[in-house]
Amino acid sequence: MCVKAVRWALELGYRHIDTAQAYGNEESVGRALKESGVPRDEVFITTKFWPGSRDPVAEAERSLERLGIDFVDLYLIHWPQGGPTWAWPGMEQARANGYTRSIGVSNFDVRELDEVIATAAVAPVVDQVQFSPFEYRRKLLDGAGERAIAVEAYSPLGTGRHLGNRAVQRLAARVGRTPAQVLLRWCVQQNTIVIPKSTHRDRIEENSRIFDFTLSAEDMAELDALDETGATDRALEEKWW
Repeated sequence: MCVKAVRWALELGYRHIDTAQAYGNEESVGRALKESGVPRDEVFITTKFWPGSRDPVAEAERSLERLGIDFVDLYLIHWPQGGPTWAWPGMEQARANGYTRSIGVSNFDVRELDEVIATAAVAPVVDQVQFSPFEYRRKLLDGAGERAIAVEAYSPLGTGRHLGNRAVQRLAARVGRTPAQVLLRWCVQQNTIVIPKSTHRDRIEENSRIFDFTLSAEDMAELDALDETGATDRALEEKWW
């Protein structure tokens, strides 16, 4: 299913594919990229270092082998297991070796970003976090911006659970869009990089149709008010590591 989903996305014009060592699907992503016929230099590929391992450089090499490519565009620490800084020198080395063009993190709080920056020769360019109107981590978004770090929004649809929210559904009906399109457009207008996930071709296509409309300031404020995090600077309410 992963091969089909990635191939459909590329056929429909997507050019950013997000994977990870922990997902176990890098080989499928590589196969889909090859089968798609889309030139490698037109696709931005992200993978993530699994911190249960100890060597970001060796794991980057293995990721490239599985993906069947010479480099990734972005390599992230998937979460700060064991502390936020120990893996960063290896991430910098992976970049120096040409295994990745850029390096960043995922699931890092603002405090953890500062710890990395304090020791880094190369600062992270991205923090990928759970982000949606219901997880509107405004202090994290602002803090990352102040540090020239882009926020990338994963689970922007709440793995589907946000689509049934009545406030979202009412707003979507009012603007003539689907709940998914409204939630994704909100992320875009918050200046985040948004990465929706689906294995259904029709939904992949639906999720791509968010660049021909704009939510008003009132619409944005209505969605902002759905936040359940208290505008936190934390990446997660409960950590799994």
